Amino acid sequence: MGQVTVFSGPERRRRWSEEERLQIVAEAFAPGARVADVCRRHDVSSGLIYTWRRKLREAGAAQKASAAEALPAAVFAEAVLDEDAVAVSAAEHPAMIIDLPRGKRLSIYPAASPALVAAALKALR
Repeated sequence: MGQVTVFSGPERRRRWSEEERLQIVAEAFAPGARVADVCRRHDVSSGLIYTWRRKLREAGAAQKASAAEALPAAVFAEAVLDEDAVAVSAAEHPAMIIDLPRGKRLSIYPAASPALVAAALKALR
């Protein structure tokens, strides 16, 4: 059976510290966790947990925006082409190269059929 909390006095709202909120939100959205289970465990409504998460995200976005203003403007690196390189068609370059133990190498070319690639990868397992 559930637990009942009775509040007396003028204040009827519960208050959570920042650390408690962070801990509850982290627990609720951890891999494999269910928000409903965390809500029951901490006696908190699911809407409140989602509100806390939204406010944390908004605060994080505001911090990123202020940090981005302090960073220098982004610049692009210059691309350099090797003029000595011989032009080769794409069919002559492998699409995937898999290095195997003992110095062996498996090269898969773009012209290879999907069935052949699947068979080669299954053989490696």
